[in-house]
Amino acid sequence: MAVAPRYQADAEAILATRHDNGADFWATSDRRLSKGGPFSTLEAPTLLMELGLDPSEQVLRGAAELLLSTWREDGRFRLSPSGPIYPCHTINAARVLSLLGYASDDRLHRTFDRLLETLHDDGGWRCKKFSFGRGAETESSNPGPTLAALDALRLAGLADLAPAGAVDVLLGHWVSRKPLGPCHYGIGTLFLQVEYPFGSYNLFAYVHVLSHYNQARRDPRFQEALAALESRLVDGHIVVERVHRRLTGLAFCRKGEPTELGTARYKEILANLSDRREPPQPP
Repeated sequence: MAVAPRYQADAEAILATRHDNGADFWATSDRRLSKGGPFSTLEAPTLLMELGLDPSEQVLRGAAELLLSTWREDGRFRLSPSGPIYPCHTINAARVLSLLGYASDDRLHRTFDRLLETLHDDGGWRCKKFSFGRGAETESSNPGPTLAALDALRLAGLADLAPAGAVDVLLGHWVSRKPLGPCHYGIGTLFLQVEYPFGSYNLFAYVHVLSHYNQARRDPRFQEALAALESRLVDGHIVVERVHRRLTGLAFCRKGEPTELGTARYKEILANLSDRREPPQPP
């Protein structure tokens, strides 16, 4: 797949930022790989892949190798030169590397083993960073990283290994909607606005990821979330309601306009459902 001519200017605009953080491949001069979003080592490659850039392109290979250089023997990724390593760091690195075609790398095998060995009690993933203090809600997994981990597993071809508890955490959150986990991921007005490209814990990404999991597809809570997404379609097309402010000049994701590439992601959801519809099961 190649970048379509109508999106070539978007790809060039993203590529033009690759040194803006101080080093190559969107890194900072002190090797912070998640800083500068959405133009960071962790995020810019996903934007280029969304536009159709081939993962064999030098810039994407370079970004992938830079990410891999932060891998540790215990399977985690250190995305900054100091400070604690949280599960979300490793999850997001694994997701990007799987997207870029590195799922068969032995280092990624160890990473996924570690993620599956370090589940929280409820079956999802939880960072021990209590920015909002401690309370009953912080005993839950973080829904955002849990959704990202499920996405990483399916991109790596490991969806069958996904813990049932992780899917349950996310389906349960659709009902409770309250801020959960130490990072207080909630479901409210902003969550329900269609965000594209995928970048945060949001309705569109939520439905897209869960549509790859049979356990979710046959659950009425997923069906409700899908109906909520479909209620926001315009003539069958995804219309961008939220977009990162630094992406507002790009043609493929203009706020308030239909998005061809976003609609293609919606059609992936439909494809996941089309041949595998089953009677809904009680939660």
